[in-house]
Amino acid sequence: MSVQERLKLLPPVTEANRQFWEGAAAGELRLQVCDDCGTVRFPDSQLCPNCLSHATTWKPVSGRGKVWSWICMHQNYLSAFSDQLPYIVLFVELDEGPRLMSSFQGDPETLAIDMPVEVVFESVGDTRVVPSFRSAT
Repeated sequence: MSVQERLKLLPPVTEANRQFWEGAAAGELRLQVCDDCGTVRFPDSQLCPNCLSHATTWKPVSGRGKVWSWICMHQNYLSAFSDQLPYIVLFVELDEGPRLMSSFQGDPETLAIDMPVEVVFESVGDTRVVPSFRSAT
């Protein structure tokens, strides 16, 4: 897959999500935390889904969690990933609560529900860094 193809798949960096992407570039997984009730949320939003507060701060989270689910992609749905078939789309439930969709760095045969995982960061070209996960055992 070319870097240009992969970059086209990433969401644009906006004022709303800049802290997430800057955190990834710094090797931190940053998520929004409600200043009023402490709910950690992903994806970013203007309102807390728990208390509807507008008050929020971006904070680093542990980057640790467990496998909630995954799928092994065998079909070429996105040409940017055609040279990586088959590949894993991983759903991680973070220790702080939110679920993220990401990729898995490791042997897919080792995957299991509730398997502990930890975030790692993968450079995409010279301009972007994306979170991925690996086994934490």
